[in-house]
Amino acid sequence: MNTEQISNSSLATADPDSLRQALLDLITKYAYVEGDFVLSSGAKSSYYINCKQVTLRAEGALALGRLLFQLLPADTAAVAGLTLGADPMVSAVSVVSAMENKPIPALIIRKQPKGHGTKAYIEGPSLAANSKIVVLEDVVTTGGSALTAVERLQDAGYQVSQILALVDREQGGSELYQSQGIEFQALFSIKEIQQYLA
Repeated sequence: MNTEQISNSSLATADPDSLRQALLDLITKYAYVEGDFVLSSGAKSSYYINCKQVTLRAEGALALGRLLFQLLPADTAAVAGLTLGADPMVSAVSVVSAMENKPIPALIIRKQPKGHGTKAYIEGPSLAANSKIVVLEDVVTTGGSALTAVERLQDAGYQVSQILALVDREQGGSELYQSQGIEFQALFSIKEIQQYLA
């Protein structure tokens, strides 16, 4: 079942396999591009994945939000991520959590502290000390972006033991998180996306 066959209303009730298929269709149709690219890590690549082409579409946000919400531990106090890639993801999961009557707030981590007022790195509701936060990321390459979010959250007194991603490029991110004692799971690996395209 692809996104042409699945309506937004059925995405609200679709099973996880149908949601994954809808997301995979959207990623391969809109987010994956081949060519010569320089990644944020500075590495060169023969392909690029712009997941905002998926996460900022209504159907992509709904499918993603439902899938990631199902993966959250029961004691999750909030979802968080580094701006800008994670912004639509944390919003989608938060909205889905409210639809499921288990509201979870979203936190957005700035790359630089706010230039005025509180000069904070973290935007969103204040939570109790030691609250358990799950970090979200759109594309994981070396893992640095999500780890920055983890460090900012830990500096604020929160606990982070899990990172969830939309796509793992399988270029060291998983190993980095493992070395830090952080559990990592991606909805898709780059191999799966490229095999689907082939």
